[in-house]
Amino acid sequence: MPEKNPITVTSRTYEDGTLVLFPSGEVSYHESPVLRQSIREAFDRRPRRIVADLSGVSYMATPGLATLVEALQISKRTQVPLVLAGLTPRVRAVFEIARLHTVFRIVDSVEAALAT
Repeated sequence: MPEKNPITVTSRTYEDGTLVLFPSGEVSYHESPVLRQSIREAFDRRPRRIVADLSGVSYMATPGLATLVEALQISKRTQVPLVLAGLTPRVRAVFEIARLHTVFRIVDSVEAALAT
């Protein structure tokens, strides 16, 4: 059986007030609470916007999608924009299957998110 790649989440705040989250690993049932807590803490800091750099996420299951949908709801409620960046082809496919690519703002990279 393949070894699990547990998720870690680091963050960085840029000079313009953008907070970027850098999750790394797999986001499935057991790991999604770690991502959820990191996202909630990010919104609690009231940044100008939040960018989730998903380039380090190798796998995302339904609980990870649900966590990001919850983050989008918080984004709308708090008026803090949420941008997803750097989706790997595997993660992007999950978003497309669920048709979530139509509701999230998705860009190729953190640099692209910061440029807007």
